[in-house]
Amino acid sequence: MQAAEREQFFQNLSKAIQEPITELQHANTFELLIAIILSAQTTDAAVNKVTPSLFDSYPNPQKLAQAAPEEVLTHIKTIGLAPTKAKNIVKTAQQLCEQHQGEIPEDSEALQALPGVGRKTANVLLNTAFGHPVIAVDTHVFRVSNRTGLARGKTVEEVEHKLARTVPPNWRKDAHHYLILQGRYTCKARKPLCGQCPVLNECSFPGKEIEKAS
Repeated sequence: MQAAEREQFFQNLSKAIQEPITELQHANTFELLIAIILSAQTTDAAVNKVTPSLFDSYPNPQKLAQAAPEEVLTHIKTIGLAPTKAKNIVKTAQQLCEQHQGEIPEDSEALQALPGVGRKTANVLLNTAFGHPVIAVDTHVFRVSNRTGLARGKTVEEVEHKLARTVPPNWRKDAHHYLILQGRYTCKARKPLCGQCPVLNECSFPGKEIEKAS
């Protein structure tokens, strides 16, 4: 995909996706961090069902840090990997209180030192909460980037590095959410809705015309 095509790619996505924002419900940066940790291998919709009760009981790091993982588990037991996530978010809250005065650090290395936080989670938080022009590569971003030809790579790291180099600067802040929402609702894994795709002309997916005609 050439530079002009990449610019057109994001222009078209911006027309189709009016609000390039996270679908994880949250009221502040702390809630967003916890919701992102909970969303690993789980849908945002599933997380949004459990977080109202969780945040009502533990509205800040100080409260969550004092909770027993078993108590936290009762709030999130319906999502994937719930026992491990319950332990991780309690430990994360404790570490936030002990090392960051209960504040969320605006630093990738410090974020990745928190239990349950990897590079992807750190990038999502830095982008969504602090406005950093970084792109977190999840399964949707990886698929859309490879399928369309925007940034092809065999690993998450390779795709992330290519996106960082090739996404036009004026689109980097919102690119993460444009690509996620495109992958979640249009460029689906099994049956991409090519006939409804706003970037069909820029996409180099070999099967797109077949899908469009079906």
